Amino acid sequence: MTDVTKITSGSLIAADKVNGTTVYNTAGEKLGSVDDIMLDKKSGRAIYAVMSFGGFLGMGEKQHPLPWSALTYDENKGGFVVNLDKQKLESAPTIDDYEDFEWTPDYGRAVDKYYGAPTYW
Repeated sequence: MTDVTKITSGSLIAADKVNGTTVYNTAGEKLGSVDDIMLDKKSGRAIYAVMSFGGFLGMGEKQHPLPWSALTYDENKGGFVVNLDKQKLESAPTIDDYEDFEWTPDYGRAVDKYYGAPTYW
């Protein structure tokens, strides 16, 4: 059986290789890293990247869903770039991992609107 995590292509990547990838803003500042990817169950398309941001040594980090369409992969950086400054990210929608969180279409629309991304919902 083929280990798909070892397959490489110019435009394809295994999801577990995306987790941990650094996210930068256009100024080159490191904002955080991708913790997970949210996929549409029917189409299989990536819709959101969940990025960790802030905190120190894992304490106080926040989880931010970023519309996948807002991310651009930069081969030179080996990470994703998003047109977002740290101040805007500090007040961005979050997912509380310590509480029961339910993703609703209204929440998804609010995330898409916050980032000025085309709405998935």
